[in-house]
Amino acid sequence: MRIALICETFLPDVNGVTTTLCRLLEYLQYQGHDVLLFAPHGAPSSYAGAEIVPLNGMPLPLYPEVKLTPPQPGLTARLQRFQPDLVHLVGPVVLGAIVPGIVRRLGLPLIASYHTDFGAYSQHYGFGFLKHGVNAWLRWIHNRCRINLCPSRFTMNVLRAAGFRRLRIWGRGVDIERFHPRYRSETWRAAVGVQPGERVVLYVGRVAAEKRVDLLPEAIRGLPNTRLVIVGDGPFRSELQRRCAGLPVHFTGYLKGDDLATAYASADVFVFPSDTDTFGQVVQEAMASALPVVAARAGGALDLIHHGQNGYLFTPGVVSDLRSRLREVLARDERRLAQGTVGRTIAEQRSWPRVMQELMGYYAQVLRPRRVRSLRPS
Repeated sequence: MRIALICETFLPDVNGVTTTLCRLLEYLQYQGHDVLLFAPHGAPSSYAGAEIVPLNGMPLPLYPEVKLTPPQPGLTARLQRFQPDLVHLVGPVVLGAIVPGIVRRLGLPLIASYHTDFGAYSQHYGFGFLKHGVNAWLRWIHNRCRINLCPSRFTMNVLRAAGFRRLRIWGRGVDIERFHPRYRSETWRAAVGVQPGERVVLYVGRVAAEKRVDLLPEAIRGLPNTRLVIVGDGPFRSELQRRCAGLPVHFTGYLKGDDLATAYASADVFVFPSDTDTFGQVVQEAMASALPVVAARAGGALDLIHHGQNGYLFTPGVVSDLRSRLREVLARDERRLAQGTVGRTIAEQRSWPRVMQELMGYYAQVLRPRRVRSLRPS
């Protein structure tokens, strides 16, 4: 099968969309499919055997990991030369608006995946008045696609209520070998300043307003023997550091690979305050590392956290409830460790190969009316 993927964020940026795309490209290479990826300028020239066609653009002001990639010449001609069996539009923002028309003229099936709730994000940057317009724009793009894939049931329900059509669930996988409790390190704990008897509450992700990291300083204030470690970077970091002055908080910046796996495994609890994430890949990584998770009762976390079993859900935006849930999970080591074990068991059922097999099923569904060159079993 020949597949063309079009995205507006990719390496070297670090985010959930990039992670998903990397795993998808690796899987398609392993299965023997031919892939062409269109990605913003600055990406590598190839990845996992797929040629990458650079797109001109500039960072989106509110979310620089996504590039504003306006209509540009050469896209149609490049698709014609590649002759794909289908086109997959990944997280469309700006360029995505012209892709459905191009693909229709070429007589190709188009599938899209929804990754980021930009309408909700706009509220956290003082542009709440844009929310309905942003959602209408994205709805216009997605409703011209054959299938629209949602990362969680919560997201699918929200999109359906907003008028998005032809919705299906396509979750996310997790590397259960990369993220594993065996990587726990006392050396790492000492390096981030953990004192004897302290428990580590870990946050991993973009340090930005829409992630509700503003809740974290007050959430840990007054919790005994508790240290907060923040892995990541972003526009809110300097303000967050100011708010954390005098608290037992350590900032590591971005981590990846073995360093990131060690950070997860060496913590005791994972906190996910965001109420805008459509999935929350870091939640699965924490679960695979056997950490109980305290997450906002919103978004993709609802598909992952079973309250009282592998963590706790708190009322979105309510710092007192977040503090209470952290206090509860930290109160008894036996319960905390048991919840981490349950999370690990759940994560083991969400491997990337299993998730990619689901996607292959959707690809096959949109290709049924067409003759496909070579659809290999997945």
